Parts: sequence; C-alpha cells; structure tokens
Amino acid sequence: MKKILVTMLVALCAVSLFAAGAKEASNQSVSTDGSTSMESVVLSLAEVFEENTGIVVTYNPTGSGSGITAAQEGRADIGLSSRSLKDEEVASGLKGTTVALDGIAIIVNNENPVSDLSVEQIAALYTGELTSWAEVGGADAPVVLIGREAGSGTRDGFESITGTEDVCKYNQELTSTGAVITAVLSNPNAIGYASLSAVDDTIKTVLVDGVAPSEETVLSGEYQIQRPFVFVTKADAELSEAAQQFFDFALSTDASDIIADAGAVPLV
Repeated sequence: MKKILVTMLVALCAVSLFAAGAKEASNQSVSTDGSTSMESVVLSLAEVFEENTGIVVTYNPTGSGSGITAAQEGRADIGLSSRSLKDEEVASGLKGTTVALDGIAIIVNNENPVSDLSVEQIAALYTGELTSWAEVGGADAPVVLIGREAGSGTRDGFESITGTEDVCKYNQELTSTGAVITAVLSNPNAIGYASLSAVDDTIKTVLVDGVAPSEETVLSGEYQIQRPFVFVTKADAELSEAAQQFFDFALSTDASDIIADAGAVPLV
C-alpha cells in the first residue's frame, strides 16, 4: 500500500510539473512598440507565429520615435522603426535590423487628374514653392499638404529623400498612416504620403518620375521614395527566448510570403 501511495504521489507531482510548464509556455509573450506603418507586417507575422508557437506578440502603434525609445528603456522587447537608426541612436547602444523594405507612396484624391510627379515637383509642392495644382498639370486649385507628425519614420524617410527636412509647409500633421489616407480621401485638393503596405485601390497613388511604387520597383531601387522596416533592439543585451524566436522568424525565408502579402518587400 505504501509503495502504491508513493507511486501515486510521484505521478501527481509529474502532472503538476507538466501543467506548470505548459502554463509557463502559454504565458510567454513578445512586446513590440513603434511604427504605425509596420502594423500590417507585424500583425501578419504575429498571427502566423502565434499559430505555430502559442507565443503571443503584442503590438503598440506609437510611431517610430516612441518605439525606438521603448526599446532603449526596456519597455518593449522589440522596437519598430520605419527608418534607419541615426548615428546617435546607434551610439546609445541600439541595434537596427532591417526586416523588409517599404515604398512611401505619394497619394492624391481620386478626383485629382495628376498621375505623375518628379521628386523635384513633390519637394516644391511640400515646401510651398508650388501652391496650385495647375502648376503640375492639375486643376486651378490650392494644394493642401498632408503629412505625418514629427518623430514619424514615414515623415523622416519622405523628407530625407525629397530634401525637405524642416521646411515642409504642412496644412495638417497627423499621427498615423491611416489618418493621412483618410484626410486625402476626403479632400479633392490634398496630397499626402503613406506606406505602400497601407495603401490599396481605394486611394490614388501617383508615379514618381514615371515609376509606380511596387514590390518589384522598390526592391530594384527604381522607385526612389523608399525606406527600411527595422527591428530595434539593445546591442549589448540578449532577447528573451520568445522574442528571439519571433525575431528569427521575421528574418527567415518562411516569413517572405507573409511580408509580401502584407504589402511590404521581403529581403529574402
């Protein structure tokens, strides 16, 4: 009888330990924070990753600048930035890893007849050198400039490429990609910029120097207004096991189709 009781106690302990281990695994999570432009990519990756591992990936859409700070301060496992890290950010101990490329689409209202702009014309519009659509082949109407808020990776990428840092004459500065698209859709005289991964056929994109934004033209470099999607981590600190698994998955060939389906351009 004593032997039977001992055996039962051992079995119960084994079941308890297994249950505790299963609970611990199910409670694993990965926190990401940052770029709103990366929403579609990150959530698509997170969905497939969770289905295969049971590990939950959370996403906090705060903008690239906030995501970089969250990684620096340890408030997120992985920061999300839709621009490359600056020298001072790297010097502060951060590491940026590009997981995909993204075109920054130039968008206009669907009623706008303008279909092709040069980088120089885009810059002239945003700096106020050109103020009427008639000056670039459109209607005789004032140009309404829509852009992102300071600290946005999309804004940083757009202004860097067009050479308009700190000189854009925005009529509206909005805090998300979706808000920019909505503003342009609602105003026939508006122009804006948005992540290619976020635009669809409900909004009109214009050619830039005759080149349409697409996966092929971004990867080849033909489309000039593009930027990286970056995972930001601390250079001198290891990720948790769960975060490392998600990081490795995002960079693997298994993630390529998921990234492409989300509207961005995979690197592998």
